[in-house]
Amino acid sequence: MTTPNFLQPRECNYQQLSPLTFLERSAWIHRNKAAVVHGDQCFTYPELFERSRRLASALAGLGIGYGDTVSAMLPNVPPLLEAHFGIPALGAVLNALNIRLDASTIAHILDHGGAKVLITDTEFAPIIKEALALAKSNPLVIDYADPTAPEGERLGTLDYEESLASGNPEHPWNPPANEWDSISLNYTSGTTGNPKGVLFHHRGAHLAGLCNPLTFGMTPETVYLWTLPMFHCNGWCYTWGVTAVGGTHVCLRKFDPARVFALLQEQRVTHMCGAPIILNALANAPEAEGLRFEQRIRIATGGAAPPSTVIAAMEPMNFEVLHFYGLTESYGPATVCEWQAEWNELDLQGRAAKTARQGVICPSLREAQVLDQDSGQPVPADGATIGEIVLRGSTIMKGYHANTTATADAFAGGWYHTGDLAVMHPDGYLEVKDRSKDIIISGGENISSLEVEEALYKHPAVLEVAVVARPDEKWGETPCACVTLKPGQSETEAGIVAFCRDHLAHYKCPRTVIFTELPKTSTGKIQKHILREQAQAL
Repeated sequence: MTTPNFLQPRECNYQQLSPLTFLERSAWIHRNKAAVVHGDQCFTYPELFERSRRLASALAGLGIGYGDTVSAMLPNVPPLLEAHFGIPALGAVLNALNIRLDASTIAHILDHGGAKVLITDTEFAPIIKEALALAKSNPLVIDYADPTAPEGERLGTLDYEESLASGNPEHPWNPPANEWDSISLNYTSGTTGNPKGVLFHHRGAHLAGLCNPLTFGMTPETVYLWTLPMFHCNGWCYTWGVTAVGGTHVCLRKFDPARVFALLQEQRVTHMCGAPIILNALANAPEAEGLRFEQRIRIATGGAAPPSTVIAAMEPMNFEVLHFYGLTESYGPATVCEWQAEWNELDLQGRAAKTARQGVICPSLREAQVLDQDSGQPVPADGATIGEIVLRGSTIMKGYHANTTATADAFAGGWYHTGDLAVMHPDGYLEVKDRSKDIIISGGENISSLEVEEALYKHPAVLEVAVVARPDEKWGETPCACVTLKPGQSETEAGIVAFCRDHLAHYKCPRTVIFTELPKTSTGKIQKHILREQAQAL
């Protein structure tokens, strides 16, 4: 049946989806509610809305408009939250930079993303100064001096708070004309050494922003502590999700277990997220001994499954651990280990085994499958047969910025191919068994083994190198470099690590080095599975 003309979409019954509407709504409803807490600063929802409109106005006055990229080198502070609304309000694109990156990578991102403006915390002046010297682009720099931290060098002529003061608090606030418009650009290592720019659209950000509170049990009473970096795929979209329900954002500039425990009590935090390393640090902190919070705290983690020892340590403190799986390309959480009531009867090991699984699709996603990599057909749901996780839905990226080949490869066959290997259990819950072989996930950060190898190949004594993941109790995984030296050359483990630290962000550097002949196939391909076994045996 065709739809008659009088039933076509109209302005009154069809609006473009955008998370911009979340802030406008919460500012109208929660007029005296604390939206953001940061040290001694506290902004209500109307104040957060006004500051975001002032930011949009100030940027418009600098010539920023539709499709322009605005980069931000900021920790978990109010300006980064404001950037998630004020920048898209112009039709511009937010590019939140990973504050742990090295200068050359930041320079590449500024150039590749076409940043017109860079908002940067003065703490990061040394690395940004170096990056700007390397970059071909010349973004206008706005300095932010956090009142909770020592002020560093100012690199620009504009100050963030002064810029906001000059902005119009009544700046127009409208969703985009097209919900497919880009809202953010997030760079991920992917499976190559060069970062790839993942483009989010307003529609996906809106849906993820509504889905996250639904799967995480969030309400207007939610108090969310920012232990997860806001630059990680827009804080797994909780920047928009917490705002959607009118919860309170509690900013945390730098993770410190003692400070976290203090904020959990002072602010009566109800929700937080973080990589497994965050859970491990909290579980093993001296402050954790004998501690139990009055309120139930839900903590979501992703990546490696939390070990049973961590769960055992956190349960008595009144933490409830929830396990997600996702990628930057899926706006963060794509699947969730949705808890079944009967699992409560299991012992600790049994509950941990269930929690370790990556689960079922989040409501915003249409479908997830585990496909045989040869046939492209779903693997048997036997908990043993391994295949690749593939996803489809409206919370999958638009594609990779200025990279048609990588986009086509990622979307082959009508699916987003994650590169992650998993099994499907009989109850329909999937469980990751291996990751893309070139990626090492350390403390929640993606590290490309190819990028580390490329750096090591610059070492004058290195003939061949392969980098693999080695299990680590604290970080989950760390890079292990397997090195073959040139004839007549000598080097030490310390020398290899020091060389890497001069050429890479420190968290990407190997923590162990094996000097060995690299095993190869008959065609000369390095057999990394053998090297992984050697690394695990150390």
